[in-house]
Amino acid sequence: MNGDQNLHDLADQFQALDPSMVMNPYEHMGDPQEMGYENSGGMDPFYPASQAFAREPLQYHLYTSPRPETLQNQYFIADDLREELQKRSEAVYTAPPPGLNLPDETQGYHSLMPLEVTVGERRKFGSWYSTVYKAVNSTDGFPYALRRIENFRLNTQAAFSGVETWARIKHPNVVGVKEAFTTRAFNDNSLVVVYDYHPNSETLFEAYIKPKAPQFQNGRLQAQHNRISERTLWTYIIQIASAIKAVHEMGLAVRVIDVTKVIVTGQNRCRVSSCGIVDILMFEARHDIAMLQQEDLAMFGKLIVSLCCSSLTVMNNLPKAVETAGRHYSAEVKNILMYLLTKPHKNIRHLFELMKGQMLLELDDSLKAVDCLESNLMSELENGRLVRLLCKFGFIDERPEFARDLRWSETGDRYIIKLFRDYVFHQVDEHGRPILNLSHVLTSLNKLDAGVEERIMLVSRDEQSCLVVSYREIKSCIDSAFRELTTGAAR
Repeated sequence: MNGDQNLHDLADQFQALDPSMVMNPYEHMGDPQEMGYENSGGMDPFYPASQAFAREPLQYHLYTSPRPETLQNQYFIADDLREELQKRSEAVYTAPPPGLNLPDETQGYHSLMPLEVTVGERRKFGSWYSTVYKAVNSTDGFPYALRRIENFRLNTQAAFSGVETWARIKHPNVVGVKEAFTTRAFNDNSLVVVYDYHPNSETLFEAYIKPKAPQFQNGRLQAQHNRISERTLWTYIIQIASAIKAVHEMGLAVRVIDVTKVIVTGQNRCRVSSCGIVDILMFEARHDIAMLQQEDLAMFGKLIVSLCCSSLTVMNNLPKAVETAGRHYSAEVKNILMYLLTKPHKNIRHLFELMKGQMLLELDDSLKAVDCLESNLMSELENGRLVRLLCKFGFIDERPEFARDLRWSETGDRYIIKLFRDYVFHQVDEHGRPILNLSHVLTSLNKLDAGVEERIMLVSRDEQSCLVVSYREIKSCIDSAFRELTTGAAR
């Protein structure tokens, strides 16, 4: 009864809710001009300037309104997970802003939208400028990430030979490679490599090294520190090491183990991106694969040092960098660094021997995360059952005509269904105010779906008649009416 009473009072809370007190999750979004988008006037860049309305983003707080604790874990996905998935979904379907002068289509990919800065200071990929775009494939309709290398002239098609090998690598910590091609759609000779798209991802550099704007805390403007925790650091070390092992076992070398190329795609989930590009760019400069794999491990050590010290310049003084990392992190981290940075002949399998204790902790955390996600999935499965039941209600209730009978939904078994709909959704209190009791709705629908023998009293709107029926009988009425509709639709 306490849970029912809490939900009974939910309506009053909603009615008293002041819209100005609801937090806007988009309040601190970055300026689109910082991403290189031109914006004339006060209009939102995601719409043409001729439009007379502003873009309305998804209001995540409407999807995650406060709920009674008794129902938090039983019927609903976790708020933070739902909001994250909603943001990813919106990122997938975000349309490119106008005025970017991008090609309408290239090699079967359309709706190109840059995912990084296209003006001002730009990072280079080796000796070439590069840009990452999101684009939609015309064949399967899925979005992909396209990394374009500008002003690159391919001398031989044999340079693409390694892409097929990269495409066969299916690893949870390697961004999947789809294909590569050259194009003149950007008015130059461009190399484009297509990867799986992970919405709302960010690089390790953006997450832990790039300086953050100071924020007010306790009435004072204070700098934000990016130092990564040791538990999270070990999570990234193990995941990246696993990716390196998978690549090396395929007879390849990663060659892009850098904080600007490893992306964070979820809660403590990282993936090595931009794989295969260096193989194409440096195809004519033949290298021994064993030497390149040794360089991978050395680059891995530099990445760990950069994360420990939150800086890209620490490698200018290696002894001081290792000393700084040793002050803030455990001796195990320092041992890994010394092995990767000073050992002349390194082996990825030996590296796993050095961190086997941490791997057990990582396995435990991974299994806990799986249990959490399965729990959230189970709640969504329950919601799916109720949605299917509500869809049947929608097909039957208030149907204007069926089989040339204008009162089909008001007669026979359908009348019982209508009364049950009023019992579930249209109850009022003694003052005539609507009762928005979510607990009552969910309990009634679950009992109906199970077809329990419990009996309830259904009262007509004019209160002149009432029926005492069981949930099993109401379910039978719904199934019968829906079968009648199904038979009529099949004729």
